[in-house]
Amino acid sequence: MHKIFSKIEPNTLLHLIYRKEEISGRTNIAPDDEFLQLASLKMAKGTTFKAHKHIIVEKTTNIAQESWLVIQGSVRCIFYDLDDVILEEPVLYPGDCSMTFRGGHNYLILEDDTIVYEYKTGPYLGIEMDKEFIK
Repeated sequence: MHKIFSKIEPNTLLHLIYRKEEISGRTNIAPDDEFLQLASLKMAKGTTFKAHKHIIVEKTTNIAQESWLVIQGSVRCIFYDLDDVILEEPVLYPGDCSMTFRGGHNYLILEDDTIVYEYKTGPYLGIEMDKEFIK
């Protein structure tokens, strides 16, 4: 797991990259205190869990957080610090994922027919309440 911290606030986790080849057993990828949660699970045939449902708990989120999971093709991530300066530009391949907790991001698709799943915290309240564009 590659964690990318702010240069302005060195203890603030902004982004992370998790590679397919890192998956082993169960790994909680996102820190427990982030709104967007993600775990990887590598399991043997026949593995099962107790049937369950999740309970409704009132939670407050104050920022949209986003994750990209590459299914096919490749994607260059452009990750920004809190002051909109580029920090890193890693490339994601099939099975790799990125998570942005804070700071800016952009993506450049590197191959035709690239397929990505994008996950975000919700609810979505419209672009005016969700995004500030980086110049």
